[in-house]
Amino acid sequence: TCFNLLTKFLEPTSGTIVFNGVDITRERPAQIARRGVIRSFQISAVFPHLSVLENVRLGLQRQLGTSFHFWRSERTLDRLQDRAMQLLGEVGLAELADEVTVNLPYGRKRALEIATTLAMEPELMLLDEPTQGMGHEDVDRVTQLIKKVSAGRTILMVEHNMKVVSTIADRITVLQRGAVLAEGPYEEVSNNPQVMEAYMGTTDGELQGAH
Repeated sequence: TCFNLLTKFLEPTSGTIVFNGVDITRERPAQIARRGVIRSFQISAVFPHLSVLENVRLGLQRQLGTSFHFWRSERTLDRLQDRAMQLLGEVGLAELADEVTVNLPYGRKRALEIATTLAMEPELMLLDEPTQGMGHEDVDRVTQLIKKVSAGRTILMVEHNMKVVSTIADRITVLQRGAVLAEGPYEEVSNNPQVMEAYMGTTDGELQGAH
């Protein structure tokens, strides 16, 4: 719900949304995206029957203003080839550039989604449960990837895996029924009795690793 409000897929009934000192409450989703607020993982953000490289090149179209002009020459997209390969290298997919996306394992598809999101040059990247449904190996890979790409940009992430949260997050906000239950660094929040009660139904034991 929070992400839907921030990206205007839901209209707020009260309050304001401010980004970089500008009130964006009444702006449309496309306007907010152009400001650099880019959301990933709400749905699969990739085209399954295009190659890995083609998916990233399409994400780069916004820079050329060709987003809605698919009839233009493929040479226009080829101008973005180097940048697309650079992004694939950043997420560890350069060797799979020509692979059809549908053939990628689940964790690799998530890495591709990060690359397509980075292609839009986000100032604020919104990640919606990026490790949901993954095995431990993929969770570790994507966690390290998110940590890597967070350099120089702000990432706001919804995540219920406390191990992932403790590894990545500088600051944690716990919401319960739309209200802020606790906020602060992981050590402080994970030992908050209200948070432990909300997550585990008890204040006994440790929160780390809870989902």
